Amino acid sequence: MSDTPSATLENKQPKDLAAALGMVNVQINGVWHQFRKGTRMIEACRQVGVAVPHYCYHPKLTPSGNCRMCLVQIGTPPRPAPGQEPQRDGLGYEPIIWSPRAVIACANTVSENMGICTTSELVESCQAGVMEFLLINHPLDCPICDQAGECRLQENSMGHGRGVSRFADMKVKKPKNVAIGPRIRLDDERCIMCSRCIRFMDEVAGDPVLGFTQRGTHTTLTVYPGRLLDSNYSLNTVDLCPVGALTASDFRFQMRVWFLKETPSIDVNCGTGSNITLWTRENTIHRITPRRNNDVNSDWMPDSHRLNFHHIDSAARLTEPLAKAGTQHRPATWAEALQIIAPQLKAVAPEQIAIIGSGRMTNEELLLTRLLATKLGTPHLALVPRFAEPDGLLIAADRNPNTTGAKLILATEDPYASLDAIRSAVRSGEISALIVLGEDLISDAGFTAADLAKPTYLLHTHLLANPTATAAHLVLPAAAFSEKRGSMVNLSGRLQRLNPATARPGQARDDWQILADLILAITGEPSGFSQIEDIFTQLAATLPAFSGLSLEKITPVGIPVIDTGYQIPLLVTERARIAAGMVNG
Repeated sequence: MSDTPSATLENKQPKDLAAALGMVNVQINGVWHQFRKGTRMIEACRQVGVAVPHYCYHPKLTPSGNCRMCLVQIGTPPRPAPGQEPQRDGLGYEPIIWSPRAVIACANTVSENMGICTTSELVESCQAGVMEFLLINHPLDCPICDQAGECRLQENSMGHGRGVSRFADMKVKKPKNVAIGPRIRLDDERCIMCSRCIRFMDEVAGDPVLGFTQRGTHTTLTVYPGRLLDSNYSLNTVDLCPVGALTASDFRFQMRVWFLKETPSIDVNCGTGSNITLWTRENTIHRITPRRNNDVNSDWMPDSHRLNFHHIDSAARLTEPLAKAGTQHRPATWAEALQIIAPQLKAVAPEQIAIIGSGRMTNEELLLTRLLATKLGTPHLALVPRFAEPDGLLIAADRNPNTTGAKLILATEDPYASLDAIRSAVRSGEISALIVLGEDLISDAGFTAADLAKPTYLLHTHLLANPTATAAHLVLPAAAFSEKRGSMVNLSGRLQRLNPATARPGQARDDWQILADLILAITGEPSGFSQIEDIFTQLAATLPAFSGLSLEKITPVGIPVIDTGYQIPLLVTERARIAAGMVNG
């Protein structure tokens, strides 16, 4: 076949086509594949569904080659004698001559006509030998180890270990249950020196506080003298640890992982919208971990965000409607609460009513909030801003998770702009009825108790008892982010979905249902929505950014719907490292 420039790619064999596309031909376990030049062997195997056991390798960290568990056998075609053409099979591939020694797959890249074998006798004996060395001093405490059920060492010992130990001496003892930070505990005798935690703190968190000390079998993981592992990203080292060496103080010995249900959702603590997994059992969240999304949070999330869930089950949780009788609140049924609302607000002129919503509301809730304002005829609608210093990684300056969605749905560039005017109007008495949705105005919006004593009627929806609820004439219990379904748009313009992992306590209702009930009770007209999917259908019909979409079509990693120009700092750094060939990503 011609190799002249006039030959088209379509007329070339698959082997020859690879080079034209900047790829190389690689045989993996007897099957030929094509990969981009520079692909690491372990990633090439992963891309075609061939598992290579490993501990130290992570695609978001630089390879270290510490554990030696990813050993594979490689081969190349034989070198032809001078003047002879290489032998090729019917598809044009050359035969492979296998090397008598194994190489690590994490630190080596594929090349043209390379062969990789992960199942040979050489590979299996090497992996069994590595496992035997790793277990020499490792404690046999799997039944009481907090990592049991998600321990890579435990899993690989079954699939690649010898089954018995030839080590007869006493195991080396190392420190146990040491608090190396406010949220991390170290059982150093379980550490297999993979260095994942060290590389993460150095390369991603930017706080190189961890390192190894001593030598040989006495090597231990430690923090720098006078320091603690107190970074706001420290709990990512627990996720990375392939054994039970690093554990989270908050989750340690709280629940066996095989009892927990996993629900994919999104973080609501800032505008980044990190993808998360909610781990629940018996209607209780036991932990939150990051979920990989290379367009949002990579593999990581800050500690402050992942630990901000205990309030959901706190004693301050509102579980039933409360109506004020004199200076005290009394329990009320939903029917009674809705009957109280209607005459109170109907007696107030539309221009004297204000609605204060939240940037933590879903798109569906914001649409109903806008509809409620329209039905009431009030021009006073604002959300509560929540801004602080960004951390240059994943925590955005905007601590509200759905500011972008609010801008789209409320058709404004600043959904927080009217809040100051509403506060002033409340103080002057121009606004005499206040509807507060999901926000504590005294703690977060600059209102005082004296301000909230002025309106003749104050309606409040919230998760928790709070100063605004104390001042409210009627308090309605709402749902937590883990109890609702809905969508949000993060700062970079990606539409993402919340999924319910726990049930609402007592008589608490989903926020969109509360808003629909309010519209019916106050205006006498139904909202027109019987389920949350109907609300999103309305959004898709009226907003070009959501056109053609539905809640079901929002994938687990979300869908970009608008280009805001915002870039997540951690991803900018990670993509630069990928481009430089430092990590695979």
